Amino acid sequence: MTTTKSSVLVVGANGYIGLAVCRAFVRAGWRVFGLVRRAEAAPALYAAEVTPIITTLSDESLPQKLYSYTTTFDAIVGCVEPPDYSSYYQQLTALIRHIAETSNKNGVRPLVLLSSGCKDYGTTDVDGASSLAPHTEASPINPPALLLSRATTSTKIFELNDVVDAAVLRPTNVYGYGSSYYGFVFDFASRVAASGARTLSIGCDPASIVHALHVDDCAEAYVALTERTSRDKVNGQCFNISASRYETARDVTMALARDYGFPEGVAFTGSAEADDPALTTIFGFSQWVDSRRIRVLTGWTEKRMLFSEDIRVYRMAYEAAVAADQGETREARTKLEGRWVQGNSTE
Repeated sequence: MTTTKSSVLVVGANGYIGLAVCRAFVRAGWRVFGLVRRAEAAPALYAAEVTPIITTLSDESLPQKLYSYTTTFDAIVGCVEPPDYSSYYQQLTALIRHIAETSNKNGVRPLVLLSSGCKDYGTTDVDGASSLAPHTEASPINPPALLLSRATTSTKIFELNDVVDAAVLRPTNVYGYGSSYYGFVFDFASRVAASGARTLSIGCDPASIVHALHVDDCAEAYVALTERTSRDKVNGQCFNISASRYETARDVTMALARDYGFPEGVAFTGSAEADDPALTTIFGFSQWVDSRRIRVLTGWTEKRMLFSEDIRVYRMAYEAAVAADQGETREARTKLEGRWVQGNSTE
């Protein structure tokens, strides 16, 4: 006797979060299909036991390529953050509608999880401030100009409620393996250490909140929402994904100083831009994000240590990824440097 396995399509499957989401669904027993633009990305998906679909969203034959594997998708996950979010959204929703209408005919109403991000809310005050309060899903949208299109467009996914259920997910920064934005932190500490400096001098407020979680924990949250039996409290909702505790710039930089062997520790001076514009992505955007909604609804919780708590392991993983020149590391570095370093002033 055979059983029909649930199928999920992950758009942007070779991205930093996208690949982690693919792996999480594979671990949960799903049939996972990953949409990627380049053939060079296929080996990483095969290695993760994901079926790559190599094409673009503008490819008119894309639905038929998918239907050669299955005509029914139980879930569709969008994990892309392109510069032109509006055009991406139009192409993505056209594909979603095509897939959903076909799946509907087979008695399945897909769940769409569209990735946005917690930067959509803007900053909060710093640790210890009397006015400090976390962002919740009810917080007003107040993103950096660079992210305005994503923040205002992503919730339009709810307009497809005639054929799909949908939720918008807003993760914090993530780390682990290729390290995403946190690669900039390791690179900075490495450069300063190589200069022979005895102090790790960095321009940021030591009380700035650095709220992040491991990318695997983030990916498990996607699965937790998808596998919830009743969708009534998932459909039409936004969900923050964050660790239960935040760190501060002081926590992270002191851990860096210990691990890289700075005998005189850390000195907080100047501005982050004076050290490295990319550091503002981590240290110049103080933000505390509440994620109780997803925790109460699904029972999801993070399992991995905070960045500063296991920094040696995360550093070694990052250095191994760079040394191996993994596809996810190369793509993440190129994308993040172009998106945040160049557009840094918009924050």
